[in-house]
Amino acid sequence: MLTSISHDGVFDIATVLPIMGTAVALGLLIALLYRLVEGRSGKFQLVLAVLPLLVSCVIMIVNGNLGVSVAVLGAFGLVRFRSAAGTAAEIGFLFFSMAVGLAAGMGFLTLAVLIAVAVSLVLLLLQRLGLDRTASRQRQLRVTIPEDLSYNGLFDDLFQAYTRSARLERVKTTNMGTMYELSYLVELRDPAAEKDFIDQLRCRNGNLTVILGLVQQEKNVL
Repeated sequence: MLTSISHDGVFDIATVLPIMGTAVALGLLIALLYRLVEGRSGKFQLVLAVLPLLVSCVIMIVNGNLGVSVAVLGAFGLVRFRSAAGTAAEIGFLFFSMAVGLAAGMGFLTLAVLIAVAVSLVLLLLQRLGLDRTASRQRQLRVTIPEDLSYNGLFDDLFQAYTRSARLERVKTTNMGTMYELSYLVELRDPAAEKDFIDQLRCRNGNLTVILGLVQQEKNVL
């Protein structure tokens, strides 16, 4: 059975130091895991490293004090509404760090370590299985065509030859209404065949502009 190192919610120096040390160590582990999985580093990685320590300290401060708990909840609410929403991966790692900090702050150090190890192994396994490969093959395609050219089914044969799936997302008029800009979300069969795909599109649209790039994602600062 997992038990807390604190006794009746009382924290002394002998329990606070192990809690803080465990939170720091697990925070560094989460930050390194984020860099390994997402391939990015920066200020958000520092936040992940410090967050378990901060959460565990807050839990120790508000332990058993209803008034302080309500005040801290209000402070977190203000921070939430002044922050931009992050990506799915960022939000997931934030919950990961908070869960570890909560377990450590309550004194369940073994549980905090088990959570960190279990989630880390699952993330590494999912990355090893390559479940994000489909996303890496997705491209955003923008093709410009003359206004007198019907775009319905215009590129269906090319999509069938070069893509696994293609979806028309937006039609936009450009150049004073003399042209259409078609925006597609496509999943390529072979990323190495991008040039051939673009050449075929250029032959079909009269050598007008063709843009094929990665799917754009909003990058917000938390």
